Amino acid sequence: MRIIGGAWRGRRLADVGAGDAAAHLRPTLDRVRETMFNLLLNGHHADPVTGARVLDLFAGTGALGLEALSRGAAHATFVDNGAAARALLRKNIALCRAQGAARVVPRDAARLGGHRGTPFDLVFLDPPYGQGLGAVALAAGLAGGWIRAGALIIWEGAIPPATPSALCMLDQRPCGGSVISILEAAD
Repeated sequence: MRIIGGAWRGRRLADVGAGDAAAHLRPTLDRVRETMFNLLLNGHHADPVTGARVLDLFAGTGALGLEALSRGAAHATFVDNGAAARALLRKNIALCRAQGAARVVPRDAARLGGHRGTPFDLVFLDPPYGQGLGAVALAAGLAGGWIRAGALIIWEGAIPPATPSALCMLDQRPCGGSVISILEAAD
């Protein structure tokens, strides 16, 4: 696994290895990440990554948020409640020397609670497949003030998600056994 674009292009990230079976770590494949960013950067919006505040829910290894930082995002907050995932996150943040632009939040993404800081512009969501946690996490993020109006949400899943009413579907593509959905938070 490596960073595929931006300032850290080609930088190798920590190997997941056998990992923790209970952690269910399933890193987003390089080609799927590349497709996500191509869709974002060639979409209908001006560059949504440069200068963005990124929220990486169910962060796992942190590859999505780190890819955004490599491509010019100002900050990334990584949310994951797994100890194995958080250890990999911290290792990958160190490998990219991104400590000043990254924050790890040890919390269940489906139970975010209230957020007192500036809401996020760009949200990556890669929940465990087949558990229905994506919609729950987005509802918690919207209700808790984590996601700003007009924010873009990139959701990777096994099947197309049901679009929550507070979001508008902008694009959806199959990719590498997954479905990538790009949504926008309602104003």
